[in-house]
Amino acid sequence: MAKAKDAECAGEELQKLPFEAALKKLESIVEAMEGEDLPLESLLARYQEGTALAQLCQTKLNEAELKIQQIEKNNKGEAVLKPAPNLEEQS
Repeated sequence: MAKAKDAECAGEELQKLPFEAALKKLESIVEAMEGEDLPLESLLARYQEGTALAQLCQTKLNEAELKIQQIEKNNKGEAVLKPAPNLEEQS
């Protein structure tokens, strides 16, 4: 039960990482997995963390893309940010 709680806390910490930090951490995990002779358990743990980081990076990129798509010029020619549609309503 303690491992599940630790994993949940680690997941919450990952969600707080900025994109650049998450990407750098993901790159270091990939390098370690490619370059080191690690035991299977370590490889699996790094793979799991890497997968979570890759999903986090993709989510952050998707959010940024939505924000960029929402920028449009108003009638004065000024760039404004339109509110993004609620993604949950579109599902």
